Amino acid sequence: MFKIVTKKELNANVTLMEIEAPFVAKKARAGQFIIFRIDEQGERVPLTIAGYDREKGTVSIIFQKVGFSTNALGKLNEGDYIRDFVGPLGKPTPVEGKKKVCVVGGGVGCAIALPSAQAFKEAGAEVTVIVGFRNKDIVILEDEFRACADHMHLMTDDGSYGEQGFVTVKLQQLLEAGEQFDEVLAIGPVPMMKFVCKTTEPFGVHTSVSLNPVMVDGTGMCGGCRVTVGGETKFACVDGPEFDGHKVDFAELMSRNVTYREREAEVSATHACRMETMGKALIK
Repeated sequence: MFKIVTKKELNANVTLMEIEAPFVAKKARAGQFIIFRIDEQGERVPLTIAGYDREKGTVSIIFQKVGFSTNALGKLNEGDYIRDFVGPLGKPTPVEGKKKVCVVGGGVGCAIALPSAQAFKEAGAEVTVIVGFRNKDIVILEDEFRACADHMHLMTDDGSYGEQGFVTVKLQQLLEAGEQFDEVLAIGPVPMMKFVCKTTEPFGVHTSVSLNPVMVDGTGMCGGCRVTVGGETKFACVDGPEFDGHKVDFAELMSRNVTYREREAEVSATHACRMETMGKALIK
């Protein structure tokens, strides 16, 4: 069992939790992920590691409450426990040898982008950060990004905060102005990552993306997280989650990611909590 040490609501739909998991914290690195399970009947859900404290033995996760399991996790509080917290899984972000990088984050994907930006900075790189949100109300982790970025650009779709426009608008401006990055790392919604890659490709800038396909076991055995990269089948859980974005088959990725959308909506609408059901039966 793994204890929830800290819970913080970053906005109406996004929650940060610090989980007591000393063995995971000891080995965790930026770019890796964990798989949690709330209870023995729960599904296995992957979440990228948003931070870790080796001395405290804790790992931070940041998640958006969009499906059944993330909504259920969001209802737990400090002092509660979850059944499984497995990791660290996947390959960490390769940060060595990079002198100038640009980290692009979109929405809740910024939670994944932050530890990578911090790792690039700690490795000695000059870090430019571009983060984008729909509006001011859902901005997260601004102070944390400013603390690790040499150059910070915050974008909102409606212009309610920072600069107006998509992250690709700012990235295009920087590249056209002559900025030369050793690496661009894009993390966020799949369409955003796709268009970041389309923006950098004409400039010949190596671009990595952190992929989020359907995942089950996290060991490469189930094959659920397979993606096509450069015409070859890869498994995000063991070969990734970061890949060369210019080689990713985004059309296939987006199609596979919505495979279970209808089923998840059905479960969310019809599920009855066992504890609540038992309570009602006792009252009768």
